[in-house]
Amino acid sequence: MIEQTFGPRRCRDTRKPLANQCPDVVFYRCRECGALFPVTGGQALEEKEILCCGQMTEKLEPRDADSVRDILDVTYQIVGGYNDNAVKVAWKMGSFKRHPEWIYLKTFTGGYLKYVMDTKRSPMVFALADTDAFAYCDEDPCLECVFRCKRGFIIYVYDRETGLIEVPLDKMNAQWQTGAKNKQN
Repeated sequence: MIEQTFGPRRCRDTRKPLANQCPDVVFYRCRECGALFPVTGGQALEEKEILCCGQMTEKLEPRDADSVRDILDVTYQIVGGYNDNAVKVAWKMGSFKRHPEWIYLKTFTGGYLKYVMDTKRSPMVFALADTDAFAYCDEDPCLECVFRCKRGFIIYVYDRETGLIEVPLDKMNAQWQTGAKNKQN
C-alpha cells in the first residue's frame, strides 16, 4: 500500500471552490511613473478615481490573448499534483529584448502579482496553497481533463506596447483519454 503524504500547501477541501467567490480585479496604471494599482471588490470597479503624480490613472482594458499572439504569446501549464500545485506561465515575445512588465494570477481566493525583472526568462511559476491548490487528481503536469480544476483562474500579463492581456485557465484536452501522455515517454 502506498502511503500518501500531505504537504503543507495541499488543499484539503473535498469539493472545488466556486470560481466567483473572489471578486473581479481591475488594473489602473499611472501614465507618469508607471505605478500599478490592482483594485478588487466593490460594485463600481469601473468608476474608481485613483490619483497618482497629480493626475488620474488610466484603467487598463484587458485584451484577448489570441488577438496579440503574434506579438506576445502567453501559455500556461498546471504542475505539481496534489502537494506542490503551481501554475507555470510562459511567454514568447516578437522582440528578444522585451519581456512583460508584470504577471498577475487571479485565483479562487485572491491573486498573486509578480514583476518580471530584466534578467528573468520565461517561465514564471506561481506556487499555490490551501484552497487555490485544489486538484481532483495527482497528475503532473495536469492532463487538462474535463474537470478543469483551475477554471475561474485568470492570468493577466502586462507589456507597455501590447497592453493588458487576459488568459483564462480553461484549456481542456481530450488526449488524456487516449493515453497520449504515456506514448510521449
